Amino acid sequence: MAENLKKGLFITFEGPEGCGKSTHSSRINKDLVASGYQTVHTAEPGGTPLGARIRQVLLEEESIGFNPYAELFLFEADRAQHIGDVIKPALDERKIVICDRFSTATFAYQGYGLGMDLDTVKEVDMLARAGIEPDLTIILDIDVKSGLERANKDRSADKMERRSIEFHEKVRQGYLSMAEQDPERIRVISSEGDIDAVYKRVREEVYGFIERDKRAG
Repeated sequence: MAENLKKGLFITFEGPEGCGKSTHSSRINKDLVASGYQTVHTAEPGGTPLGARIRQVLLEEESIGFNPYAELFLFEADRAQHIGDVIKPALDERKIVICDRFSTATFAYQGYGLGMDLDTVKEVDMLARAGIEPDLTIILDIDVKSGLERANKDRSADKMERRSIEFHEKVRQGYLSMAEQDPERIRVISSEGDIDAVYKRVREEVYGFIERDKRAG
């Protein structure tokens, strides 16, 4: 069994559409459980009953459109509920929370992608987060066209995926820019190529981080 953690750890998975974040976050969650850690695997938007309704409106309801601020506020409402109901309680119980998308996605999509003022986006996000920040963020990077093809291979595209290539290029560059600004917390892993080779790097990053945190504590 793994040694008990002195505090909860919050690990987020990010990246452009089709990057494989859900696949790799699920796989690392299973490995952590097998190693004896207590975990919570969740996602945004949609990690709570309210969030599931918000996700449906944001990504599936074709008849509903948004201006950028309305979209931002919906994502942040989902986040505020998610933190209160799921993330903070798990961290207080010293669990490892694995989350598909969090604030970095909002900065990438609404800030860089839609061109909203990034300081304003961060200010609204700060209110929703109530002091909760990821300890480690893994960005799985992929060429935009390849990612969209992969994302839509077995299902129809959602509203976000159907936005222009230019939008998705801005999102990807936003992710890479944020990683350059915060290399200690944000790690970039290419998700091109063999899935097991990609996962090996993901596992090394996550387990390495956990061990470093234990030594620091």
